[in-house]
Amino acid sequence: MNKHQSMTGFTRLGCVAALLALTACASPDKAPATADVAVSRNAIENAVSAGAADLAPAEITAAREKMGQANQALAARDYKLARELAVQAQADAKLAQSKSTTAKATAASTQLNDDLRVLREEVDRANTK
Repeated sequence: MNKHQSMTGFTRLGCVAALLALTACASPDKAPATADVAVSRNAIENAVSAGAADLAPAEITAAREKMGQANQALAARDYKLARELAVQAQADAKLAQSKSTTAKATAASTQLNDDLRVLREEVDRANTK
């Protein structure tokens, strides 16, 4: 290998290393922020599917607002803010989903208790005849 070929190899290696370094430094927070926004979007969809729009409207509204702000921050390339807002949106969505699930469980429990009360009354009436 002559001196020219050796220098060309080092130059290529240097260019590849520089390109990799620039790529790594370009946006280290972009991938985590984008992933957090996607996870939060999914959490909001799950909360809506659980009935949060009706059973926890304040919480789902807060989650949606923060999600919108997170998307704006992503568009502005403010990845740190986007990530923080996405995490907050996810927490609000999970709270909304929990409240919805709790409200449904409470309603089911109340209905079951009412059914048991009616059944006991019928049994008592049958026993007193």
